[in-house]
Amino acid sequence: MPSRYAVVSLPLSAFDSGQTDDAVASLAASVSSDNGSVTPFHVPDFKIGTLDALVQQADDLAKLESTCNAVVSKVGESLKSILIDDERLASHKMVNDKPTEQYLRTFRWNKIRYRSDKSLGELIDILQKEVATVDNDVKTKFNQYNSVKSNLAAVHRRQTGNLSTKSLVPIVDPKLLVQDSEYIETHLVAVPTNSKKEFIKSYETLSPMVVPRSSVEVDHDDEFTLFAVATFKKFSNEFIHKCREQKWTPRQYKHVEGGREDEQRELDRLTNEERKVCGEALRIGRTGWSESVMVRIHVLALRVFVEAVLRYGLPLEYVNALIQTTPKLAPKAKAALDSNFSYLGGNALGRDKRGRVKKDDAAMSSEMAAAGFGTGEGHEYTAYVYYELEFP
Repeated sequence: MPSRYAVVSLPLSAFDSGQTDDAVASLAASVSSDNGSVTPFHVPDFKIGTLDALVQQADDLAKLESTCNAVVSKVGESLKSILIDDERLASHKMVNDKPTEQYLRTFRWNKIRYRSDKSLGELIDILQKEVATVDNDVKTKFNQYNSVKSNLAAVHRRQTGNLSTKSLVPIVDPKLLVQDSEYIETHLVAVPTNSKKEFIKSYETLSPMVVPRSSVEVDHDDEFTLFAVATFKKFSNEFIHKCREQKWTPRQYKHVEGGREDEQRELDRLTNEERKVCGEALRIGRTGWSESVMVRIHVLALRVFVEAVLRYGLPLEYVNALIQTTPKLAPKAKAALDSNFSYLGGNALGRDKRGRVKKDDAAMSSEMAAAGFGTGEGHEYTAYVYYELEFP
């Protein structure tokens, strides 16, 4: 079963010991090992600007995380389009040479790449540009790969399809064609097998000036028979039109010397190009996954920090933790947190005797979430900082 994660941030004052390690242990006991495992989630202290700036940054980070989620999902789907095998797919979903979930569980802020002495606004701008670059690079390369793959598939269809669609270059003997005539030309028509007798019986009367007894069976397969028929050029269009009316397929063909060799060269060229671009797409996709997930988790860390400051204020004494659970057990882990820490919401979340959020407060909770508090748009407001995430 896939894991579901939640990152929480609570004031250190909510725990008796006042020590971070003891607080994480206490939090783990609150959640219970039956519902999930709890590990520290390391978030450095950043430069804090004005309250107005923090509120705006909270909104910017919510939008940026949504963008990151979309990019991570698109990169994952792009890789999956090439790597159908789950084991091979997992081997490409690495972040800094670690499996994705291991990277999350052992996350440390990259202080070299994203210096924590920069302002929050600068860090948000850097992360925004990086995820946009990843999105563009992966999209460009996979569009190229899909284009080459489509061209190769079209060439394969021309060689392996039925007589109504496949290339006629290796099939038609040029001696069957009337060439260099001022008045007469040869038409090739693919006729469904069950209409073969009807065609032979009626082709001479489809249009004026069809050369009598000119039909020649060129080839056949399980679905179609290919005929060559000679007509006067003056009535060629009418003959072709009448064939289409009968659901017979006129095939455009002109003999070119060396055509078979040219088709084989084109197939070889596209096969080699597809192999080359596929390798490039995998490399870009693997890098794109690593980069987009890394950006996403750094954005999450910033969201946790900004939300904690907005909720709990100064000093910066917070306990940040990662809860690993499953989609089935996540509600129980959340209920355990609510049971122990809902008081942090003060009067914001009034509850009845059974511990359920009162109706009026539930409505207010939704309004607060929509306003950008708590876990963001579409999530219930919580009495503490709480963000859930999964990986596709």
